Amino acid sequence: MVGLVSTVIPVFNRPAMLVEAVDSVMAQSWRPIEIVLVNDGSTDETASIIDTLRATCPEEVKVIHKANGGPAMARQAGLEMSTGEFVQFLDSDDLLLPDKFALQIAGLRDDKDAGISYGKTYVSEHGVRAEHPAQRTGERHRTLFPALLQEPLWPTLTPLYRRSIVDAIGPWPDKRQLEDWEYDAQAGALGVKLHYCDAYIAETRNHEDARLCHLWKTDRAAMRDRILAYTSVHAHALRAGVERRSDEMQQFARSLLWMARLAGQNG
Repeated sequence: MVGLVSTVIPVFNRPAMLVEAVDSVMAQSWRPIEIVLVNDGSTDETASIIDTLRATCPEEVKVIHKANGGPAMARQAGLEMSTGEFVQFLDSDDLLLPDKFALQIAGLRDDKDAGISYGKTYVSEHGVRAEHPAQRTGERHRTLFPALLQEPLWPTLTPLYRRSIVDAIGPWPDKRQLEDWEYDAQAGALGVKLHYCDAYIAETRNHEDARLCHLWKTDRAAMRDRILAYTSVHAHALRAGVERRSDEMQQFARSLLWMARLAGQNG
């Protein structure tokens, strides 16, 4: 549907923060919107909260209940149900600022060559916002590579995608670690152009609950996923034409050596 923004929210056992995340989408100044909530096998009251949200806003909220498969597979399931011209991925513990969609859609409509819009994103620790933007969201880049080799440019909630670009990127990688970095690398390999929105548009929240991104430090399967993601990002960088002797590739090689040492220590 033209102008429609589809927001896909995967969730596992996070009822209170999910409600806040959904509220941040409903508070968008842009319409029309739809929200696809994907219950990734929750074992607490999250499932009933999701059904209540659907009952409250039946015209805007869609729901999927599935067995636990991790956030990437949940996002993919939600994406396949969505119908919007634009796509937003939002983790259940993060928030969108009210003008995010309006600002980014205006940017994409003005910049016909760009397939993804991103902008500054707050990082908050227990409700206190950090002084500097998250990751590299304070920097202006026209393409994902070579900068993406150094670290992800943004948290998952920062970009807004054209549907046509999401279709070209392909499915989310079936991993539970660094799947968002690898997904961005898939876009980078296509040479997707970026629009930069020079404003704060979202907030990623660090809190007491465990986040999957830290699991690799103690779990071998998670570490394996992380290493496989590194090798995939490397392959996508080569497809994008990043030179092997570039500074970014050399820094990436040092990061991979560090990961190899950790893997060796863990057998």
